[in-house]
Amino acid sequence: MKKCKHIIFSTLIIYILGITFYPQVTHANDETGNFNYKIVRPENQSGYANYFDLKMTPSQKQTVQIELQNISDKSIDIEILLNSAKTNANGVLEFGSSKLEKDASLKYDFKDIVKGPEKVTIPPNETAPLNLDIDMPAESYDGIITGGIQMQVIPSEETKKREEKEQQIVNRYAFVVGMVLRETETPVQPDVKFNKFYAGLTNYRNAVYVNFSNVEAEFLENMSIDLQVTKKGSDEVLYDTTKTEMRMAPNSKIDFPVEMNGERMEAGDYTGHILVKSKDKKWEWTDDFTITQKEADKYNGQDVTLVQERGIDWKIIALIVGGIFIVSTIVFVVIRVMKKKQKVKKKKKKKKK
Repeated sequence: MKKCKHIIFSTLIIYILGITFYPQVTHANDETGNFNYKIVRPENQSGYANYFDLKMTPSQKQTVQIELQNISDKSIDIEILLNSAKTNANGVLEFGSSKLEKDASLKYDFKDIVKGPEKVTIPPNETAPLNLDIDMPAESYDGIITGGIQMQVIPSEETKKREEKEQQIVNRYAFVVGMVLRETETPVQPDVKFNKFYAGLTNYRNAVYVNFSNVEAEFLENMSIDLQVTKKGSDEVLYDTTKTEMRMAPNSKIDFPVEMNGERMEAGDYTGHILVKSKDKKWEWTDDFTITQKEADKYNGQDVTLVQERGIDWKIIALIVGGIFIVSTIVFVVIRVMKKKQKVKKKKKKKKK
């Protein structure tokens, strides 16, 4: 195991997008890294939200700025990450860094349009600009390009060594500012594309996932999902779930799970049925999928709710018995040798007398 196996780095992302609609400085403290930030609103900003909502034109180049303020007595480095917006399994938008994959329908990736430094250094008790360069595509389009600017203090080497030595639980905080880029006000009609059903784990529990995509350049709002799984050729519902008030990012996909209620996963052929609704739109699909024996064995072995039924492992028993025999033999030999030495000593003492 590594030295820092007991150090848990958890990042609490504070999403700024859509929280308030008034200009304000966002404050930080010791936990968030002793820095504040303030959005410098350009002339083409739409409204007064504390995220960037910019009206752009094809091929337009523009630099926007976030003002970073160091409120500590030491110089600090701020890591800057630019992320395209994605959708997690709970139907929540992710503007921070994540391992979620891009959807094939994404034509213009936020990270290709917006560029910025990887790090900004702020001297003690001073401010420093974070400049973000926007380079819009030459082709005009309807809809939006969206993503987030993540800002997080980089811990010093001294801090890292102290945390490792003390083996303490560490919370890393980050701020994320959203950015929306649009060229027209033409409404984009939502559209959803089904991809597949497949077996997997959710929170280390057996589950069936449905994967589908929002293939348009607009948020999918007020989304609900109704998902059922049956054995192929049967009408009996084995697993089902319903969830409402979800959202999807533009041109993103979601892997939405239904848990198997703590049951063992069985290999075989299944049928999935899903109904997706968003406002007055709805999409419905039914598709067959297969869970292989290899998949079932793999996920059953990882499901934390299952009590694995294991037969007697004679190899382990043989090793234990063999180990006991060897230890007993060594102890017996040692005792015999010690007794012989004691007898020899006693004989020598008698002869001297």
